Amino acid sequence: METKFINAGSSSEGTEDSDFSAEHTDSSESDVHTVRNTRLTRSSLRLSRNSQDIKQSADHDESPPRTPTGNAPSSESDIDMSSPNVSHDESLAKELSLKESGLAHRPKRRRFHESYNFNMKCPTPGCNSLGHLTGKHERHFSISGCPLYHNLSADECKVKASSRDKHVEERTLSQRQDENRHSARQQAQTERQLRYKEKVTEMRRKRNSAPFKEQKDKYTEHKQTHGSSHEPLLENITSDYDLELFRKAQACATDDLEKLRLQGQVTEGGNMIKTIVFGRYELDTWYHSPYPEEYARLGRLYMCEFCLKYMKSQTILRRHMAKCVWKHPPGDEIYRKGVISVFEVDGKKNKIYCQNLCLLAKLFLDHKTLYYDVEPFLFYVMTEVDNTGCHLVGYFSKEKNSFLNYNVSCILTMPQYMRQGYGKMLIDFSYLLSKVEEKVGSPERPLSDLGLISYRSYWKEVLLRYLNNFQGKEISIKEISQETAVNPVDIVSTLQSLQMLKYWKGKHLILKRQDLIDDWKTKETKRGSNKTIDPTALKWSPPKGT
Repeated sequence: METKFINAGSSSEGTEDSDFSAEHTDSSESDVHTVRNTRLTRSSLRLSRNSQDIKQSADHDESPPRTPTGNAPSSESDIDMSSPNVSHDESLAKELSLKESGLAHRPKRRRFHESYNFNMKCPTPGCNSLGHLTGKHERHFSISGCPLYHNLSADECKVKASSRDKHVEERTLSQRQDENRHSARQQAQTERQLRYKEKVTEMRRKRNSAPFKEQKDKYTEHKQTHGSSHEPLLENITSDYDLELFRKAQACATDDLEKLRLQGQVTEGGNMIKTIVFGRYELDTWYHSPYPEEYARLGRLYMCEFCLKYMKSQTILRRHMAKCVWKHPPGDEIYRKGVISVFEVDGKKNKIYCQNLCLLAKLFLDHKTLYYDVEPFLFYVMTEVDNTGCHLVGYFSKEKNSFLNYNVSCILTMPQYMRQGYGKMLIDFSYLLSKVEEKVGSPERPLSDLGLISYRSYWKEVLLRYLNNFQGKEISIKEISQETAVNPVDIVSTLQSLQMLKYWKGKHLILKRQDLIDDWKTKETKRGSNKTIDPTALKWSPPKGT
């Protein structure tokens, strides 16, 4: 069946410039001037005739039509001048005059930029989203373009923008004067360049030196008042010349981000990180993760697959990988068989690594809420080993002291390793730890959609394996729970979903469905023993205390 997708975007009619070009007749400047004056005079006359009628109907009619920005028409050309009181001859004369002057098909005015979303607001406290750091836009929606965050006003940003434009013009003019100089690198500097160099040196010497104590008190007061909602004060940290260079670089970077936003490559709000480069894979993200804004707004993150540090560019990642000494997760290796290794990482001892792991997991989990408070948790990281190091396959976390005996708080399999049996291996490993602890475990609720599917499949296999090996006549839910470490509630819900639990003559009966057991045996034979957990390969004892 063919599926058609309809674009629900706003129509461009009335906002895009018309491609129709009017033909201009040969007429003198005086004739055009006369026609325009006549047009303006007639418009004023019609306005004066209808002003009395407009006043009388103001109490009964609705408010005048407004532009998409919410403002009333700002110029005479936005108001419809047509009126039934105007004679037919006068209308014909107007149309004829417009055709003669070439103004009959004037393109419609663009009143605002379509990409502005006026429901968005700047995240800086107390900011009204007006102005822009570049001084070239009327609104902003992010901290990077907020004048208030940078301790400036909208008017100051406009003044600085005009100053920068003037400097660019002067520099362009000076470069044109030097175009006739060939092989400039091999020749001596011009007098203009020498003068500018001396000027810069003198400006850097004149660093404003305020009293140290007064300057420190000023910075401390600013930090206590605004905290991280405003940029720290940068005055007197360096020379005014270098500070101005930094401000120019800020404005240029913000202008580039604004252009990307208008092109649709960067959006405000929602999941701004679209892809991550992780090892040899480039992964599309599923959900929003609260990375710092300076990283989230880039749209793509570059991550070290060993230490999980996130970076802004491929160059930074390449330099980091050249000096990164990590080849496996921190913590103790508690399981190894073949190419599979599992590491136990304490959130209290390796806080940064665990926080980065949680931020990474949130890109692929919808219900995850833990990001930074990682100290009460233990993280069990499964890796696949080759000659380059231990590559992250997935992980699960559990509380050090869980009153409800939850053996999993959060579980994730990386997208490049999904549908390969690693999810069930992680679940099986969590229940293996519960068996060693001599406890009955259960995952923390609510489970994600993929998590519920994985756990239901795992519980089904555990029950069918147990029933296949069971030789007795009477069986109890409690015995199954003690041997498999699965919570009795999960066992009952799984038996009900398999239609193996019946109520007959006041007793609950478990039906041994041989067809399901045979299907399970066939799948086990095809799967092999490569993606299973071997309890003998575990070298672990339950942690004591916190």
